[in-house]
Formats: sequence, structure tokens, C-alpha cells
Amino acid sequence: MNKLPAQSRASYLNALFSMTAGLLGLSMPALATAESVIERSFAVVRESSPSIAPGAVINKANVDQYREFLDAGMILALRNGWYDIKVAPSTSFDVDKAYIAATEREIKKSPARLGDKPGEILSYTGGRPFPEDPQASDPRAGEKIAWNFRYTHGDGGAILPILWKYRNLLTGQVERLLRVEVRFLKFKYRTTASPIPDVTPNPSNIYAASYLKVFEPTDFKNTQLLIQRFDDDTRQDDAYMYFGFQRRVRRLATGQTTDAFLGSDVMIEDFDGYNARISEMKWTYKETRQLLMPFYNHNDLKLSDEFKDPDGFQYVNFSGQGGCFPDIAWQMRKVHVVEAEPVMPGHPVSKRIFYFDAQTYAIARTLIYDRKGELWKIAILGKSHPDHHLPGNKGSGVPLNDSGAMIDVQAKHCSTGQFKTFAQPGLSPNSLFQVQNLRGGD
Repeated sequence: MNKLPAQSRASYLNALFSMTAGLLGLSMPALATAESVIERSFAVVRESSPSIAPGAVINKANVDQYREFLDAGMILALRNGWYDIKVAPSTSFDVDKAYIAATEREIKKSPARLGDKPGEILSYTGGRPFPEDPQASDPRAGEKIAWNFRYTHGDGGAILPILWKYRNLLTGQVERLLRVEVRFLKFKYRTTASPIPDVTPNPSNIYAASYLKVFEPTDFKNTQLLIQRFDDDTRQDDAYMYFGFQRRVRRLATGQTTDAFLGSDVMIEDFDGYNARISEMKWTYKETRQLLMPFYNHNDLKLSDEFKDPDGFQYVNFSGQGGCFPDIAWQMRKVHVVEAEPVMPGHPVSKRIFYFDAQTYAIARTLIYDRKGELWKIAILGKSHPDHHLPGNKGSGVPLNDSGAMIDVQAKHCSTGQFKTFAQPGLSPNSLFQVQNLRGGD
């Protein structure tokens, strides 16, 4: 299709969308052309709302002036004088071209659609399953956004390491420092790293897997976590932990993914913004807004000298109240706001408010509410542009997890993470994601 002249290609995609609209019982005016849908979905769209001049600093004194560009959690932090937001120019986090091509093929062959039950998706073969803008009139728009997040671009990589601190928000005292390594791999619907599209053999039909290992401190050393997520979202994840002091593997019960992980402010379910199945939440699309989000260029920041990395890499610095906030720049981004309510009885969270970046579908901001419906935690997951990071990440098109903070506003505590992320699937061989690997971990 890419070899067609532009006019013929647009006509072809229009005809395809007209046919799809007819099958779905929709009129053509309700749909944009296929070409414009693809372009809009993967572009930085700057709406007509007023912008904030790059270089502006938002703090306690002027927060009300900019409140329309801030979520409730950041308004709280700024009003309390906990943090200042530095505004940088908005840049494009260009998604990998192979992933965009997979999205086009998806439209050409058979567009993905939701099944009758949450957690069911039909006809999906790769790329972004629902590239069109969410509509308030669509009762399942929030669920479609969640699927776009699940099937976002990037075939795997590693964080080597995460420097993870537990801190007192009021005093800044560092109570714990963990050195952790994380590796992750997509087994299906791959677009850039061989083998494409799937890793085989894959007898359990795993979609993706992640592996975590703790190296420091001594009492946590060699603790390992393995999560295998199946292509069938209605099937419960397989999750295992290995504790070095016990020297045995234990399978995690369903509810344990919502416990405080290793005594931190973070649940396993919080990893990467959201680390659970689509079917475990009721997803409600609220709105699309222009908001300040923690997207930036790592190499443009004033970085930390605290840790001496062998190759000279410098980590993001932390500042603000208790040293709980990443010292980064924030960009104005188009964001889809989605409320997610757990369906599992007894879940410690009543709801999460996710802020999905509309260009990449990465989650950079989350608000977490307790069972009473009161704000409990503010999550910040800083995303660096891959072209302004380690040389090996250039051109990957993957927004890199580069800094993180989970701030418990009730307990006045936080857990912070400084990441050295590699968007390189070769660092995560598929043999690593087997249970027997945990048994040989010592």
C-alpha cells in the first residue's frame, strides 16, 4: 500500500473506512478518513487552547493561574509548596515506523474490535488496535484506550538498574536504597526485533513477560519476581517470587499484586503505570485535555552526581519536598483521561485516574484513591525521549521510563526511582522468563 501514489492511497483508505463504517452501521461523516486517523493518532496534536511559554515555572504562588493544565494531584503538590514545575517546549515522541505500518495493516485486513466481555479483543494482529480518537458517546472508549496501552510499541528491553529509594516526605530521610534490575519481553505482535511477529515456540501463548531481580541491600538480595501475561486477557497472570533467604519459588496469589512491594509505596499492579489485565478494571473515558506531563530529554537536564556509573551515565536528580519529586522538565501534551475501577472485591484501591499520552499511549501520571474515595497516592513516571538518552536507544521510538515517584499523600512517604533504561530486546532473552530460571538464581 505504501507504493501507491498519495492520492490513490488516500482513496483506498477512504474506501476501506467506508466499507468498515457500513459493516458497523455507521455513517461516513462519523468517521475521519483512514489516513487522517493514522496521522492524527501518531502525531503530537496541539489543540487551540492557550499554551504556556517554555521556561515558565509553576509553583505555589501562581498555581491557580495554570490550573487548567494540571491534574488534581499536581495542583495539591504545588499548593502545598512541595514542588515547582519547569515547563519545556513540547516535542514529538515519534513512534517507530514499523509499528505504524502494523497499524495500517491492521486496518487493511480486519480492524480490531472488542468482544462481548471485558478482556476480549477480536481480530487483533498488531500495531495500535484502536487508532481513532476516543468518543464520549462510546461506552467502551476507556477500554479501547487501555488496549492501546497494552499493545503499545516496543518489543522489549531492560532497566539496568533502578536505584530505588524509600523516603520520608516530611524530612527527606532516605530509609532504604535498593538496586534492582528489570527485564521485559514481548512474545507476540512484535514489529521491530527479530523474530517478527512472534517468539516461538510459545506453548503457553504468553503475550509478554517481565523479570525483576534485587541486588542490594543484603536482606533483599536475590529476591526475584517473574510475571507471565497471557495473550488471553481473561486468563489470570502467572506470577512467581523467589526469596533468596528461603531458597524457594512461591506462586503469588491474586491479591498479592496489590500488596506493598518489598515494603515500598508501590504495588506490583503499579509497575509501568499499570501492570495487570484489562479485565480487572472497569474503564471509563472521561475526557481529552491538554495537560503538563513529565516528558523530557534526559540529556538536557541537570543530572545527579550521586552515583558513579561505569560508563558515565548520570541519573535524574530529585528535588522538592523530601526529595520525592524528579527534577525534570514538563511538556504540554494531549492526554486521554480514563477512570479505572477495580472489579475485584476487597481491592485496596477504589479507583485510579490514568493520564494516557495521546501520541504514545504511555502512562506518565496516575492518581490513586483509597477505598473511601480519598486521594491516596500521586504517581509520576518520567518519560525521556529515546533520541536524547543513551546512544543505543536512539531511533527506537520508545518513550523511556527514566524517573519515577510514588508519593503517599496520606502517610507522607514516597518511593523514588532513578532508571537506566535500554530499549533493546536483545538484553532480555526469552529463556530468562521461565520459572526454572528463578530456581537457579543464586
